[in-house]
Amino acid sequence: MDTDKKQNKVWRGQVIAKSGDKTVKVKIESRRTHPIYRKPVPRTKYYLVHDSENVAVVGDVISFVATRPLSARKRWRLVK
Repeated sequence: MDTDKKQNKVWRGQVIAKSGDKTVKVKIESRRTHPIYRKPVPRTKYYLVHDSENVAVVGDVISFVATRPLSARKRWRLVK
């Protein structure tokens, strides 16, 4: 990545599925405090990440960044 371009935030998540050729499904878990009860509530989000070399396997923790839309639901690219 060029240093003169704007750097996107790097996300980290766990690969939970191989969704076809060059695509992996990644899960990100976070904990938020409930606004009323003040207890931690788990939040889970899923992303489809483009893996151009098919190197990620289920169980890996990967880093990915936002990119241009590659398909209807895939807008993320694998970094490492």
